[in-house]
Amino acid sequence: MYKVFIDDTPIIITSSKKKKNNFPVYLFKNIVFDEIILKLKHEKLQGVNLYSTDLENDWHSFLSNVTVISAAGGLVVNPKKEILFIFRNGVWDLPKGWIEKGETIESAATREVEEECGVFNLKIIKSLVTTYHIYYQEGMNLKKTHWFLMSSDSNKELVPQIEEGITEVVFKNERDTEEALKNSYGNIKLVHDTFKER
Repeated sequence: MYKVFIDDTPIIITSSKKKKNNFPVYLFKNIVFDEIILKLKHEKLQGVNLYSTDLENDWHSFLSNVTVISAAGGLVVNPKKEILFIFRNGVWDLPKGWIEKGETIESAATREVEEECGVFNLKIIKSLVTTYHIYYQEGMNLKKTHWFLMSSDSNKELVPQIEEGITEVVFKNERDTEEALKNSYGNIKLVHDTFKER
């Protein structure tokens, strides 16, 4: 299964016949990519299921309609088991950014978290999940973000990367995390859910 977000609306590409939501189902082989995008943007659907009989081939076909941008980021926990959040454009988010040429996914994730938050002593614990979301900037792009579970025991003051539009960086306890997720993105909720499941 692949889940791609447009804003907070998921496109679920799946080979499973079990329906786990109330979204309409379309056969992947019958869809017109642009029509599906328009439906999601203008018909106020909560999401769509695209049923595939050849998941990997259909996924590659889906990707052929967009420019794929690779990124990496981290869900960082401190010794108190609090989670590191950034506040950007009026929304709580997790630190992430583009992978630079010649950079490994892991080093990009660490660098982006350090730059955006001013946090150090980062250790990658494990890979968490890869998320996908579509955005528009000189055409249709799909950001493929590799997420890692990280830890930091740094007690230095956190410094938001203002030039990237980040106005606040803070570790949040479980209650505050649940509150922040009410004002976050669908793919960030997916990262958090994956972290909680494991």
